[in-house]
Amino acid sequence: MGQYTASQRKNVRILLVGDAGVGKTSLILSLVSEEYPEEVPPRAEEITIPANVTPEQVPTNIVDFSSVEQSDDALAAEINKAHVVCIVYAVDDDDSLDRITSHWLPLVRSTCSNSSNADGEPDVARKPIVLVGNKIDLIEYSTIDNVLAIMEDYPEIESCVECSAKTLHNISEMFYYAQKAVLHPTSPLYIMEEQNLTPACKKSLVRIFKICDIDSDNLLNDYELNLFQRRCFNTPLQPQILDEVKSVIQKNVPDGIYNDAVTLQGFLFLHCLFIQRGRNETTWAVLRRFGYNDQLEMCKEYLRPSLKIPPGSSTELSHRGQQFLIAVFERYDRDGDGALSPDEHKMLFSTCPSSPWSYSTDIRKSCPTNDNGWVTLHGWLCRWTLMTLIDVVKTMEYLAYLGFNVHENDSQLVAIHVTRERRIDLAKRQSSRSVYKCHVIGPKGSGKTGLCRGFLIDDMSKLLGKEFKTNVVHCINSVQVYGQEKHLILRDIDVRHALDPLQPQEVNCDVACLVYDASNPRSFEYVARIYIKYFAESKIPVMIVGTKCDLDERRQDYLMQPTEFCEKYKLLPPHLFSLKTNKKELYTKLATMAAFPYLRQFGLMTEDPKVWLKAGLGVAAATVLGFIVLKAISASGTHSR
Repeated sequence: MGQYTASQRKNVRILLVGDAGVGKTSLILSLVSEEYPEEVPPRAEEITIPANVTPEQVPTNIVDFSSVEQSDDALAAEINKAHVVCIVYAVDDDDSLDRITSHWLPLVRSTCSNSSNADGEPDVARKPIVLVGNKIDLIEYSTIDNVLAIMEDYPEIESCVECSAKTLHNISEMFYYAQKAVLHPTSPLYIMEEQNLTPACKKSLVRIFKICDIDSDNLLNDYELNLFQRRCFNTPLQPQILDEVKSVIQKNVPDGIYNDAVTLQGFLFLHCLFIQRGRNETTWAVLRRFGYNDQLEMCKEYLRPSLKIPPGSSTELSHRGQQFLIAVFERYDRDGDGALSPDEHKMLFSTCPSSPWSYSTDIRKSCPTNDNGWVTLHGWLCRWTLMTLIDVVKTMEYLAYLGFNVHENDSQLVAIHVTRERRIDLAKRQSSRSVYKCHVIGPKGSGKTGLCRGFLIDDMSKLLGKEFKTNVVHCINSVQVYGQEKHLILRDIDVRHALDPLQPQEVNCDVACLVYDASNPRSFEYVARIYIKYFAESKIPVMIVGTKCDLDERRQDYLMQPTEFCEKYKLLPPHLFSLKTNKKELYTKLATMAAFPYLRQFGLMTEDPKVWLKAGLGVAAATVLGFIVLKAISASGTHSR
């Protein structure tokens, strides 16, 4: 099925071992000089074959071993350094053939059992081995049948080949098979005794099948197969070849083809067939294109590409990241109701080790959902926006699991936008960001959690009288700030005692919302002390909010009342909030303060809407082009709630 891709390995180290006189050195010299050497030294010097003359385009080191010149310790060291060991025997010498099982194979196994490989990593898998029968020019029969019996007992044997150093028969093939045993090993993919794929290989291919099954009908149709072919091999699948492939599957697997499309069973059979026919490189090309390493684990570099985030910068989803996530959502919203049911959500993340969040608790407590508590498209984008800001590495990992790298033909870095530093925003008096962190800080029982959860639903009064026992601390939704959509993340931070210290990560945010219970006379002292200690000298905008204003407002047991306190520190008057009133302007105010942090710096904090509008228009005028682009993105990339 087209061209395959080579392994990312930087080099291949091949070691030749075997009894004295079997022709190890002659094989190496015949390969290099392309003629049989009349005089053969006890041992050939290590040679390096440049990448451009090897079939796999990988530099290859070939190492000879001589028991005459080297010790057992030296042999053990060379076995450990090698990526593959070629055990050479003479086809005309039964003793050298017997010694493969009585001496050489057990020796390689025991040497590797507690060692590290050439890359310094523990040798968990057995060292791949190629059996080489030399001097085929001296006999008129084959020893392959005898060797095949040995292969059944030793799964680490990747292949066997008969050759002749004298006539140069199969010399280059022998070294090609040795290279292939390293770059495209059989043992991680296939269990010889069972004639079947390994569980790890099967699991990986199932994930790949699901990612390529764009319409999620559990079939790969011609369009999906062609797309798969182009992604893995950069070449289209010719109609005639496609028909031949389907015909082979149909003959061997009754349920491998359905409605002229390939089923999962057919897809797995096809890879089984490639391996049985010695085309491991085809399956490896597919696996590596989808991020798997030689141990059939997702590569760290594939999951977590390096991303530089300067101090004061933040991370957001780019337009391409949003568009991919919208496509994934719509693909798995099978009933088209604009929300993911628990089953649809589970199916969506079936290509991942697990879901990145708990659907039953996290989703409905952290982002907008429908009346059933199922995440809507708007809530879906909100939840990813939240994860991208607080744990961008996890976002990149899950984008890779979902197939972003393959569908977008690029790394996840293009799905992430790193904002400019906050100090530059302050200097330029405008924010380039669209996602802001608001820390909602106050004493336990002050109504913080209700304030945060109220942000997620249209009718806040539904939360009245509810007890919030979950440990979900972040809530995210979007608001309009002067015509631009901004995402606001509320983080619920408890202060149990008035003098409790806050950690730096609890203080640093784009806007702080200090909450007190207006009906509790002891409540305001907490926020007053927090403001004076942590925010009075900072450039972080602060809003003081008195909750439960539907109850009787009580005089606070503090040196100043909240209004006096705000006047003294040039803050907006306390914002009185109640779930019962169902008014949402608080969230817009908080987002606006985060978007225009210089308002505080220049003493522009006021309740006068004209001043807020003026400030907003000043920024809007300076960024009119960005505004138009953002609006265009918003219109095409997001859905309204």
